[in-house]
Amino acid sequence: MASTMADRTAAVAMFDSADLDFPDSDADDSGVGGVATHVPLSKSLFLLDVAERSSEALEMIRAGLQDGQGEFIYHLGGDGSDTDIEDGFKEDELADAKVNFMRAVEHCGASATELRHKKVKDGSTVEYLIRRQADENDFMEVRVAVVGNVDAGKSTMLGVLTHDELDNGRGLARQRLFRHKHEMESGRTSSVGNDILGFDSHGQIIKRKQTHGASVNWERICRQSSKIITFIDLAGHERYLKTTVFGMTGHAPDFCMLMVGANAGVIGMTKEHLGLALALNVPVFVVVTKIDMCPPDVLQDTLKLLTRILKSSGCRKIPLMVNNEDDVILAATTFVTERMCPVFQLSNVTGENLNLLKQFLNLLSTRMNYPETAPPEFQIDDTYMVPGVGTVVAGTTLCGVIRTNDVLLLGPDAVGHFSMCTVKSIQRKRMPVTEVRGGQTATFALKKTKKSAVRKGMVMMAKAVNPMACWEFQGEILVLHHPTTISTRYQAMVHCGSVRQTASILEMSNDNLRTGDKAMCTFRFIRQPEFLREGARLVFREGRTKAVGHVTKVIPHQPGAGVPRGLPSSRARRAVRDGAAAAASAAAAGGDTSAAAATSSLSGRVATGAASTTPAHGAPGTAPAAGHAASTRGDAAPVPGDGVTASKSRRKRGGRHRH
Repeated sequence: MASTMADRTAAVAMFDSADLDFPDSDADDSGVGGVATHVPLSKSLFLLDVAERSSEALEMIRAGLQDGQGEFIYHLGGDGSDTDIEDGFKEDELADAKVNFMRAVEHCGASATELRHKKVKDGSTVEYLIRRQADENDFMEVRVAVVGNVDAGKSTMLGVLTHDELDNGRGLARQRLFRHKHEMESGRTSSVGNDILGFDSHGQIIKRKQTHGASVNWERICRQSSKIITFIDLAGHERYLKTTVFGMTGHAPDFCMLMVGANAGVIGMTKEHLGLALALNVPVFVVVTKIDMCPPDVLQDTLKLLTRILKSSGCRKIPLMVNNEDDVILAATTFVTERMCPVFQLSNVTGENLNLLKQFLNLLSTRMNYPETAPPEFQIDDTYMVPGVGTVVAGTTLCGVIRTNDVLLLGPDAVGHFSMCTVKSIQRKRMPVTEVRGGQTATFALKKTKKSAVRKGMVMMAKAVNPMACWEFQGEILVLHHPTTISTRYQAMVHCGSVRQTASILEMSNDNLRTGDKAMCTFRFIRQPEFLREGARLVFREGRTKAVGHVTKVIPHQPGAGVPRGLPSSRARRAVRDGAAAAASAAAAGGDTSAAAATSSLSGRVATGAASTTPAHGAPGTAPAAGHAASTRGDAAPVPGDGVTASKSRRKRGGRHRH
């Protein structure tokens, strides 16, 4: 006994005196994350007779945290393979191994939470969740989009999860998430709502306090949490499909939680939302709600239909019914890598199986890798005007690090220009911070920037990137559904990241496209240029027409080169005139008289109608030729002075004059 205590003391002293300055591991950024994964560490590292290898154990834990982006699951009692896990530790070895293991985890600045204790043939194994202890002003963030048919219980579920209060069966929990009066009256979400759920380093939920201000709660939760789950509450009604698609593309969710009402089944927009998540390659897990009010036979029919849809050739998912904690760990560790689709059955009124969903959310980790060494890039998905603060933009940091007082390029505007802006202050989940890194959502207050100069779909990035806006781009699309055929000059709404604008098809590799066809297409934006990146996924929709694909080539537009072919003449003149005036004022303010003169000259030429003269072939940089008239929008204003304008003006005054 004395020798055992002496060995244990020596092992602890070995971990205390170990060198903690380890180099960062060479993590493979090309891998796909998404869940807390198992990291193979040899179980012999934590036995007493090899305590001199403590530095190696610490280094391997550091590597596991780096690869898992801040957390991973570890089997104490094996090295990650099934055969070694079955060996396990004997009872006397397990106690000593736990002491060394916990000491090593603490030295790495992390916490270890026991998930389950498993008996095997030769001993026992323990499964731990190792999570890095975040600073007070920093936390891991996982974004979960909540979709499903109307009346499936999406907002009610989020109200129960985030406020730790069960529903009364009449919609009490969802009232905390609604943003508008008409949403409270109808009980239906029509906008993109957000709420958060915080977990500390030990996996415990940070509970809210009953305060009068939501901002106080958010800031307190963020300061006490090591991980924040951001729920993106999307609309379920078909009328708000455009808003739902924008939430799935512009808010960059890591996962998608598909809600299905047990009493109603898979109906309405459920399949639409499932297909959208699959098209965007967002992992999906299903939550079946209202099991307390659903008869058992109806519940079984709903689960059978759901299983058949998930196993179909279009989904190719493996449904896993989660009924206990072992199923939760299995689902979390095989969620992304093995096409597993966990299915939870719970009630928001009785709270049945609600703890299983919370444990599953605790094990999720961010799915995408965002390079922090690249030049900063920030996509804007919402804008605000805050009294006393000024213009505020909200969005997601795609790469790099953005700090307070950084000067970035903001754009593109109506003619493709990028202007300089300064970040005055930064907030993350209503908590003031000094910097944000890639993959984090934030809001920026901008200095001396009008709200009218900012819109959804713009980007903020470093000047070294030299961004170029585009009117036209090429993409490969797959038509999921169309009632007839698609040909050139067809117009529909394009969703690509936070960009949402109508575009027209100029050219196609096929003569016509029908449901199930794939083709290379050239698109042109109708209203204004946008900033796109090659490889970005896009959704092309109009009514019941849906197509998905990705951008293969961006055709940059040179600012000041005029208006591309096919734009309505009045809108083209107005866009160029406004952009030229803005550029002239900016150049004059900076002392560049030549640039100011050039842009003023361009504005004058457009105002006098010089831009309306067009060669027969309609080359870029000119107004549309007669042959492109059919491809412009029907509400385009005619050229002043023609007969159409005179006819419209007479009708506004009461019809034609009678003689």
